Amino acid sequence: MTFAHPAVLLLLAVPVLLLVWEWRRRGTVLAMPFDHSGAKRGRWLESTVKLMNLAAPLLLAVAIVLLAGPQRPLSQGNQRVLSNIEFVLDVSGSMTATFGDGRRSDKAVEALQEFVGHREGDAFGVTLFGTEVLHWVPLTQDLSALKHSAPFMKPEAMPSYMGGTRIGLALRSVYRILANRPEGDRMIVLISDGMSADLRGQGDKIAADLRGADIVLYYIHVASGQPQQEVYDIAARTGGEAFIAGDPGALQTVFERIDSMRPAKFEPEAPIPADNFRPFALAGLSLLGLQLLSLLGIRFTPW
Repeated sequence: MTFAHPAVLLLLAVPVLLLVWEWRRRGTVLAMPFDHSGAKRGRWLESTVKLMNLAAPLLLAVAIVLLAGPQRPLSQGNQRVLSNIEFVLDVSGSMTATFGDGRRSDKAVEALQEFVGHREGDAFGVTLFGTEVLHWVPLTQDLSALKHSAPFMKPEAMPSYMGGTRIGLALRSVYRILANRPEGDRMIVLISDGMSADLRGQGDKIAADLRGADIVLYYIHVASGQPQQEVYDIAARTGGEAFIAGDPGALQTVFERIDSMRPAKFEPEAPIPADNFRPFALAGLSLLGLQLLSLLGIRFTPW
């Protein structure tokens, strides 16, 4: 039990003093003819009348408690733990190769949009890379940002210096972004079809950096053949995995598997204070009714 204005409770000293005074006071002594008749004093009746007289100070105490604003903690249920997911998409020239009934780059964008639709509440970002790195969509929970930027994530829309494949540069750049996120899980989904020369001799350092920042890497190789060993090792050491997707159906399956491997997490939300007037209001109404009934006869003779 908490109160919105706890300082008001200091006024409870007033009804407490009134309760003590009401119980102990004798009132005005008036001599009556039957005082010496030997009749019993009637202690039970006296106590009953005194108890009825305590209703007024108790009503004052209830009013003070209501003014203090009684509150109780109200649970809000569970909230989703934020996951920061950065898509790192290869936009080199080889990503224009035929992939099912489309191209590798187009099918990759379609699959990641489908994946995002099942992860509402998480934060997503997109980094495009080739020879250089372009942070295309900053981490955001606004899914429309990803939807509206998707048509421009095409290799032919990139400048000529993006034609290579530098996975190491992309991972180091994304690491700096995710490591600065103040809360939530951190995950990288890397989509590429090529080999990266800048990973040679750098795999251990990149893996250590990612693991130190609790960043998990999932690599999707959208081509035939085995993924590059360095990328495979980095993914495994960060708690992720490397997948081969030789066709659009396999690519979709890989995204579904990643979703199942990293399910949404929930934690109880911090309770918020809510008004708790009801029990005190009922107590006040009961005391008021008792006070009114006592006025019909359970009271000291006014003279």
